[in-house]
Amino acid sequence: MLFCAYMGLGEEVDLVVSVPLSRGRLKERGFDQSLLLAKGFARRSALKLGEGVLEKVKETPPQVGLSGKERRQNLRGAFAVKEPETVKGKKVLVVDDVFTTGATLSEVSKVLLKAGAKEVFAITVARSI
Repeated sequence: MLFCAYMGLGEEVDLVVSVPLSRGRLKERGFDQSLLLAKGFARRSALKLGEGVLEKVKETPPQVGLSGKERRQNLRGAFAVKEPETVKGKKVLVVDDVFTTGATLSEVSKVLLKAGAKEVFAITVARSI
């Protein structure tokens, strides 16, 4: 499914990254669903996976039940690029599980572009309606 969505973009990318979970959420859940999706996609597409390039540096409350404005405020400053040299000048594809308001992907895109990414694209498995 993700591979078909990627092919529909009509763009070639240099690097695949996932939207990271915070350490607390990862410990609670035991797995990172977006990273698992990104790994499978990178393997299927033969694209380079940038595991660990992005990190969630701020513990945030769950987004469920928040308005779009509250989601944007909740995530402001929550992500950082650990390895800017890895994204500099690259077309980056961000993989996430669910798209609701776009607040998460918007915030992640901002930090990737600020770190020097040439362009940022995103694919998700589901769209919340």
